[in-house]
Amino acid sequence: MTNTVLLVGNLGADPDLRTANSGTDIASFSLGTSRPKRDSEGKTFKDASGFTAKDTEWHRVTCFNGLGRIIAQHATKGMLVSVRGRLHYTRWTDREGIERYGCEVIAEDVQFLSRPRQSGPGGGSEPQQDLDDDVPF
Repeated sequence: MTNTVLLVGNLGADPDLRTANSGTDIASFSLGTSRPKRDSEGKTFKDASGFTAKDTEWHRVTCFNGLGRIIAQHATKGMLVSVRGRLHYTRWTDREGIERYGCEVIAEDVQFLSRPRQSGPGGGSEPQQDLDDDVPF
């Protein structure tokens, strides 16, 4: 038996890097994936403009140590990436005493499928134009 997930999507925000008390570097980011929206008969749904409507899902991704540092250094909001990892479910009690549940992807490998932002004249940075435009930012 195996627990493997493969996702391809766009980063919803720049990754967040933190260091645990144990010294482990942890990077986390949100990843948006899309699929065509379907009507009640299972047919692809078109919006008023004739474009295929999309359903977007957001996934929490966590990377550790070397992979986490690379992601934090080179990945930026909007980049298209593939993530291979495993699903991890957690349970905790919040400050109000309510039991909460969550799911995240623990990444084993992340591949950059678009280029990171490049510093342009004047120090500004703009994303490259080869991003997947199916996921709204």
